[in-house]
Parts: sequence; C-alpha cells; structure tokens
Amino acid sequence: MSIKVQIYTVQTPAEALALVDAGVDHLGVTPFSGQGLPGEVDIVTARAIIETIGGSATRIALTVTDDLAAITAMVQAVQPDVLHLCGVAGSLSPQAVASLKKRIPGVAVMQAIAVAGTEAIQEAVAYQSVADYIILDTQAPDIPGIGASGTTHDWSISRAIVQQLNVPVILAGGLSPENVADAIGAVAPWGVDSLSHTNLQLPAGRFCKDIERVRQFVAKARAAAA
Repeated sequence: MSIKVQIYTVQTPAEALALVDAGVDHLGVTPFSGQGLPGEVDIVTARAIIETIGGSATRIALTVTDDLAAITAMVQAVQPDVLHLCGVAGSLSPQAVASLKKRIPGVAVMQAIAVAGTEAIQEAVAYQSVADYIILDTQAPDIPGIGASGTTHDWSISRAIVQQLNVPVILAGGLSPENVADAIGAVAPWGVDSLSHTNLQLPAGRFCKDIERVRQFVAKARAAAA
C-alpha cells in the first residue's frame, strides 16, 4: 500500500519548501486564532506559505474555533486546499460542518477525532458523510482543540475506525520516526501525521521543523507501507 505523510506546523515559506523537498505530501499551517496554539503564524505569513507551496503538496490550514464566520474568513484569506477542524469534541456537529462546507466551496474538510475510548468509533462514523478526511489524534490537556499532545493513543481503536470508514483516515498523536512503522502496521491508515516529534526546540518555547527527522519519518513511513 502507499501512504501519505502529513507534517505540522509550517512557519515560514522557506521551511515549507524544505519539507516538500523532504517528500512530505500534506503540509499544515496554523493561522493565528488568538488561542496560543503551537506554531501559530499570522494570516499574511500563512497565505505566503500556501502560495509558496503551490501545487507541490496538499496545503492545510488548521482551526480550533467553532465560529463559522471566523472560519470562513480565515479560509478566504489563507486559501488552503484543506480545512482542518480540530476544536474540542462536539464543538462543531456534523450538521454544522455540512453548513460550513457550503460557505467554502472547493475546500476539502479534515475532521479531527480525539481517540480516548471506543466512543471515538461512532463519532468518526458520524462525521464521515460530511468530511473529506478524518484525522485520529490525541487530546492534550493544556492545548485548545484536538492534537499537539505529543502522545499516542490506543491504536486498536484507530484500527477499528479505519476498518469502518469509507473516507481517508490519517493517524496522528505522538508519531515519530521511531514508532511510525509500528503505527502503520497496527492501524493501516491512509496517512500519518507528525508535529511534536519532528520539531527542533528553540529558545523561549519556540520550535522549527527538524528537517532531518522529517526525512527519517517519511522514509520509515514509506518503507512500512511498502
């Protein structure tokens, strides 16, 4: 099987180009929301990153808000290929997501599901009719929204979700070059995502992408899928 590799969070156009060169298929950017998310960039920078990538990778913009007007305005300003919805569970119902899609024609939707127990299975099933992608992630206790936890979850639940859904499923949550092969073997997802464990830590709590670790992540994922 083939597999897609998704990497968060891109913070500069130069970093975006380096990640494309490293073989990344999906590049995620976190436009400013005022909620202090890891790796947030202002709207102008987010748009510049999207333009720089062009058609060389799928371009994704993340939001944790449940304000449909604010989400629509962000999408119109940044112009990603995919909108990643990762507000806390239940913040946007499937019906709300369907309404949102009408506001952003031509933009795909990636819905995050927090995998904490078997209830995640039915939640994922409920969103598959309105989402173009489902991303299975781990809820962090101190970060708004679903993701950026740096920790794994029960992959047997994720596998059950993959087996029941008819849309592409991306596995996230604590994935690294060291465990991505095991994750693919356990879950058989359509794609894999990494943020925390492909970062290079900088002073004052900041980070950039560790391009060498990204290359390792891509290589391990491709080899495991093959």
